[in-house]
Amino acid sequence: MSKSVIGDSPRRREDARFITGRGAYVDDLPFERLTRAVFVRSPHAHARIRSIDTTAARKAPGVLAVLSAADVKADGLKSLRPYAEANVQTGERFRFDEQPLLAADKVRFMGETVAIVVAETLAQALDASELVEVDYEALPAVTTAKAAVAAHAPLLSSEVPGNVCMDWRTGDAQAAEAAFAKAAHVVTLALDNHRVTTNPIEPRGSVGTFDQASGRYTLHISSQNIHINRNHAARCLGVEPAAVRFIAPDVGGGFGAKNFIYAEHILVAWAARKVGRPVKWVATRSEVFLADHPSRDMQAEASLALDAEGRFLALKVASLANVGAYLAGVGGGVPTYQYVHLQGTVYRLPAIALHVRVVLSNTTPIGVMRGPGFAETVNILERLIDAAALEFGFDRVRLRRRNMVPAHEMPMTNAFGFEVDSGAFPETLELALQRADIAGFAARRTASEARGLKRGLGFAYHIKGTGGSPEENVDIRFEKDGTVSLITGTQHIGQGHETTFPQILATRLGVPNDKIHLRQGDTDLIATGGGHGSSRATYMGGTAMWRASDEIISKGTALAADLLETSEADIRFEDGRFVVSGTDRAVGLIEVAAFGREKGKPLDTYHFWKREHLTFPNGTHVVEVEVDPETGRVTLERYSGVDDYGVLVNPMVVAGQAHGAMAQGIGQALLEHSTYDSESGQMVAGSFMDYAMPRADDLPSFDLGFNSTRCTTNPLGVKGCGEAGAIAAFPAIANAIVDALAPLGVTNFDGPAAPGRIWQAIHASR
Repeated sequence: MSKSVIGDSPRRREDARFITGRGAYVDDLPFERLTRAVFVRSPHAHARIRSIDTTAARKAPGVLAVLSAADVKADGLKSLRPYAEANVQTGERFRFDEQPLLAADKVRFMGETVAIVVAETLAQALDASELVEVDYEALPAVTTAKAAVAAHAPLLSSEVPGNVCMDWRTGDAQAAEAAFAKAAHVVTLALDNHRVTTNPIEPRGSVGTFDQASGRYTLHISSQNIHINRNHAARCLGVEPAAVRFIAPDVGGGFGAKNFIYAEHILVAWAARKVGRPVKWVATRSEVFLADHPSRDMQAEASLALDAEGRFLALKVASLANVGAYLAGVGGGVPTYQYVHLQGTVYRLPAIALHVRVVLSNTTPIGVMRGPGFAETVNILERLIDAAALEFGFDRVRLRRRNMVPAHEMPMTNAFGFEVDSGAFPETLELALQRADIAGFAARRTASEARGLKRGLGFAYHIKGTGGSPEENVDIRFEKDGTVSLITGTQHIGQGHETTFPQILATRLGVPNDKIHLRQGDTDLIATGGGHGSSRATYMGGTAMWRASDEIISKGTALAADLLETSEADIRFEDGRFVVSGTDRAVGLIEVAAFGREKGKPLDTYHFWKREHLTFPNGTHVVEVEVDPETGRVTLERYSGVDDYGVLVNPMVVAGQAHGAMAQGIGQALLEHSTYDSESGQMVAGSFMDYAMPRADDLPSFDLGFNSTRCTTNPLGVKGCGEAGAIAAFPAIANAIVDALAPLGVTNFDGPAAPGRIWQAIHASR
């Protein structure tokens, strides 16, 4: 049988079942005596609950249960706590209060869960949900961070004075001020990295069951982090983690929205216990907009100081992070870890002063999306560099090149003491610009002008740290039928792990890919797991596989020496066989595994490890836009890039991951915006009629190349690849728009680049 190893590009084996409709998503799973759940949600962004009357709903046809906060309290369920409760840099605890599973006295965002209705059918549950009577007293609402910290703003929680969960200053303010005082040039921008909804193709959903005999909950769930989420769910249910099992066979995308536990999933499991039958809930698309964790939503006032030659001297940033109605997941962790980690990105920046405030508002609790924190950091610096070039007459390329850390100075330690192990930043920049044919840009701009259009060129250098949860494990089992079970604590949610993970094992163990079966997505399969997040899976799971393979080869060598009647010193392992040096005598790994099983010395190997370092994918993305100054319409005409993802396990899969991230970044830059009415707190963009997702005709053909430098923090040499485009596209497109409109007086622009916003920017500059 054939082997595809690291560097090959076999087609994704999982696609066969997906395109033939044989996937196992939550809505596909069969259960006997299945019931359906519907959630009653608040129509208000901020209101007191005077009373909840469920009498009529309980009497409706088919209804099995109507549960509210009173029932939650009676059964002793606990509220949700954030995953990050303190600033990882200082240990200072955030100010927060817990998020109730069902609101009792007050609702704090539109769509907050107030009651759950369980009925025989979905239609019956929907009908009964409309009979739940909730008496609200509407309160003033705030939807932005600036409004939330303004004088006399409505207070969301007595536990969070002034609506500020954290007010933190870090860096070297004294050095930054000194640098600004002597700077020849200072550029300042106000930037809004606006809120977006992640919109995975499969909405959140779960089916809960409860075994009365064992007292054990099982939740089939669309989640990208089942072990950690299982632990948080168990705490809320008041049981040990072993009493809760999470199963996620296939997950139709996550992008960060499915990283953390939600009230709905815990309530579905609890409801199954209450009614004694399986309970199913799958979110409607409206519920995705209302209640899924959105991302970004950070405003910043940023200044960059430069000397007369354009060398960067210092950076000052004051940022407001709007985390929504509750501090959820790692809502406080992003601005205190990811956002801080790579301030300065790939440039020499000797002094940085950072001020971060984490703020509550009457909006859906914030979560994460591709590149959280790092995307905000890169956007700030790449936008400042272009603004400095425009204001002071520098060439944008030369300004970047002058300040980049060169390859011969790697590893790089930045102003906050964080180390980046590898990268060839100036070289990657040059390769990307060549690939984008910027030499031909002037001619293309002239051609656009002839048609009455403004053409702009923009680029951005991205970098992020990947790693996510710091622990991972694998269990490699040699089955009696000659196959190998690869059990991981990571999860696939569309990235192609069923193809790429066997490539790693085939490289190390020489086993044909078809003989390797990836098993994952079940907390009963393996002791722990970090799930999927922060592009961690290949780095973390792959390193565990690599190290487990070392153990397997070591154990196999001893067994092979016994089987071949020679010394271990004479055995070498190559291409799936243990060979006696200097002879043609050899035995295959699978045969050795069978021999070991007979001798009571199985090759089965479990390996757990905890990382100490991250990986740092990076690269340059270059875009060209055309803007119609009469209508404000922006079209993305060209998109090129060169990225460094270290060793590429499967170049085709890597390109696919990068393309998806680019599309997501383009969506934020041009189209997507989770908006709320500033007075009522009502969500304005609550459906695809009002929230514009990128379509095929919004995207040009992507031209992506690679300039790989081997990562030194893992034995595979890989760097996470799933988020780069979402980080780079936003500032690159914004820079291109400003470049196009600079002749009209536009010097700054925040997304999304809807025609109305562009038109207003043009006319405001005039």
